[in-house]
Amino acid sequence: MGEFLLVTIQVDMHDQLALRLQDDLSTAIQKNASKGVLVDISTLEMVDSFIGRMVSDISGISKILGADTVLVGMQPAVAITLVELGLSLPGVATALNVERGMALLRQKIDADGADVGH
Repeated sequence: MGEFLLVTIQVDMHDQLALRLQDDLSTAIQKNASKGVLVDISTLEMVDSFIGRMVSDISGISKILGADTVLVGMQPAVAITLVELGLSLPGVATALNVERGMALLRQKIDADGADVGH
């Protein structure tokens, strides 16, 4: 979607699929010179520590490649599990839904552009 990538996770993630997503996403960020990545996990009902770390890694990789990441649609059970696992997901911004996530990405991009100009 323009300068943003939209990733919708519609199946329960297993380790190999998560690693492939990470690789594919980093390639797509570089190829498209994307400024932001929105990851919609609204259909994800369960998460383990590996998937939690993978989300954090995606955010870190995206940042290194010049893109901000916003995670949207987190189910309450997923949020509880992440807290119970002790995963705080540093550097990962969250929003309730895709619309709010896109607005947050736009704000981040606009703020980064304003910082560069000064």
